[in-house]
Amino acid sequence: MTSPVWHPFTQHGLNEPIPQVVRAEGSLLHCADGSTLIDCISSWWVTTHGHCHPRIVAAIAEQAAALDQVIFAGYTHEPAETVARELVKLAPPGLDHVFFSDSGSTAVEVALKMALGYWNVVDRRRTAILVMEHSYHGDTIGTMSVGERGAFNRAYEPLLFDVVTIPFPAAGCEQATLDALDAACAAKPAAFIVEPLILGAGGMLVYPAWVLREMAAICARHDVLFIADEVMTGWGRTGTLFACEQAGIAPDIICLAKGITGGAIPLALTLASTRIFEAHRSTDRARMFFHSSSYTANPIACAAAAANLVIWSEEDVLGRIATLVQGVADGLASLDGAMFANPRQCGTIGAVGLVTEDSGYLSSLAPELRGFFLERGLLLRPLGNTIYVMPPYCTDAGQLTRIFDAIAEAGAHFA
Repeated sequence: MTSPVWHPFTQHGLNEPIPQVVRAEGSLLHCADGSTLIDCISSWWVTTHGHCHPRIVAAIAEQAAALDQVIFAGYTHEPAETVARELVKLAPPGLDHVFFSDSGSTAVEVALKMALGYWNVVDRRRTAILVMEHSYHGDTIGTMSVGERGAFNRAYEPLLFDVVTIPFPAAGCEQATLDALDAACAAKPAAFIVEPLILGAGGMLVYPAWVLREMAAICARHDVLFIADEVMTGWGRTGTLFACEQAGIAPDIICLAKGITGGAIPLALTLASTRIFEAHRSTDRARMFFHSSSYTANPIACAAAAANLVIWSEEDVLGRIATLVQGVADGLASLDGAMFANPRQCGTIGAVGLVTEDSGYLSSLAPELRGFFLERGLLLRPLGNTIYVMPPYCTDAGQLTRIFDAIAEAGAHFA
């Protein structure tokens, strides 16, 4: 019987196998056919400590039995208060106000609306948004608008608003990016949104922390709001809790999701500075921030996030990350340079380009590579001919060896 399920980012016409996963723990996924997969990409970048972490599972069960859901407009609950309070302590300084939502895309939509709402209230009518070339911020209308135009969103072009694009700071071209940003900021846009240190879906493109620091400084000089999209980069992926730490910057707005619950359940947050919050606070109800979803700050999701914060405070998560960072570096170094191009790493994330003329996101190699790795017990999902790893922090040395041995084998087979 054909399944009625329509899967995301899946071309069903290719009839690729779709394994049914029935159980998971740590870095492993167990399938209905009895096979086991190593989750090499943290199930789309969300799982941090490993699947079904006991502390998070217990927190979800306990909260589900006490309070499953309550409207968050005008009401509150302790899990949300705990998460907001503890996050303000951990976040870059000045981000003192926490707005809850339910996905990375909505976290970014909220950030854009906060920025535009701020300038509308202070009566300077800035409306332009600056973005970085090759960026990806989500699949809602606003987030597609501030992402790279192409296969992701070509069909929806009539719905998207115009943005100003700054070139990606490729090695040796960093100053051109900074000069372009400075010129664009002189025109007084509302905000600049950026993925700090590494662009995810754009191809795992890496740039240095000093460039991020300079971009934030340029925005500050021109009073342009600086939005850091840490949906993917947050929660240790780049080697530190937040990528912004490595540049020593505090953005005006930061977007968080994915790993906030350890990857167990959807939740997102947008943290903003006091000036943005105060611009919306008034006795005039027309100036309130008009955004919500029915499940804003769901208590069960917040309980999972609170448990994740306890894990970060009580366990040596950064130590596990450091071990994984070295393992990924060793794996990349083991690959044959004749078969792979531009090996790159940002924290626990490693990526290489398979040497081939069939490149780009829609490369026909992508589905072939997915099948190749699936046969070898690996969940890897290349971005075109770019093979990347982003494993959970519990991934051990033996599993990393299996992952990089299979990547090397793919190079010999496809390059």
